[in-house]
Amino acid sequence: MKTIAVIPARMGSMRFPGKPVAKLLGRTMLEHVYKRVALSNSLDATYIATCDEEIRRVAEDFGAPVIMTSDTHERASDRVAEAAAGMDAELIVMVQGDEPMTRPEMIDEAVEPFRHEPQLGCVNLARSIDNKADFLDFNTIKVVMNQRGDALYMSRQPIPTAAASSQPGFPHSFGFKQVCIIPFRRATLLEFARLPSTPLEKLESVDMLRLLEHGYRVKMVRTGFDTQAVDTQADLERVARLMESDPLLTSY
Repeated sequence: MKTIAVIPARMGSMRFPGKPVAKLLGRTMLEHVYKRVALSNSLDATYIATCDEEIRRVAEDFGAPVIMTSDTHERASDRVAEAAAGMDAELIVMVQGDEPMTRPEMIDEAVEPFRHEPQLGCVNLARSIDNKADFLDFNTIKVVMNQRGDALYMSRQPIPTAAASSQPGFPHSFGFKQVCIIPFRRATLLEFARLPSTPLEKLESVDMLRLLEHGYRVKMVRTGFDTQAVDTQADLERVARLMESDPLLTSY
């Protein structure tokens, strides 16, 4: 099952302009993401998809193949779908370019269900939230799941509300967050790009709601690895402290 990772990146982030090329422990954040993703044994290749020449130049300087895309995409998944349109692969793994703490084992975890479920179209990783600050953080996408582990809804708001009060019987104090490693079957990804954007997708600014609102299944796979996405300069500084002693750094 040929599997390719695509890392979408752009300079124009509203919350942190230019963040893919921001320096993190002596390298650009994008280089950390690319090299850590490429260590996965599940992947046949890893690409960066961007509409920005500056990102193309930076990526090629550290050895990453780049696919240039339109500058009109509002959703990362649409950018990845454009890149994937010309690819000969069954699985396309989207890894957000602001996840420098990604581990290669997380890619392996995310693609494993496709080996057992031929009809499965999309998987997301989920991680339990272990502190109230992340639960309340607008930048953390929370997810609630049904009894078989499929996503019911995702929100930037703290859901479910029961989690906030740590009610007896609730399995985790603060619920779960989406971890932005998202493998698609190529056909499902291309279908995603053809589907009209949906009201909740726009309201929450969460790609996966387009699939959920159109009735598609999104399987959640729980991971024990903890990561921190970079949405702000403060996040970048926090990640630098967390990664200083990361032994994976010596692998690249």
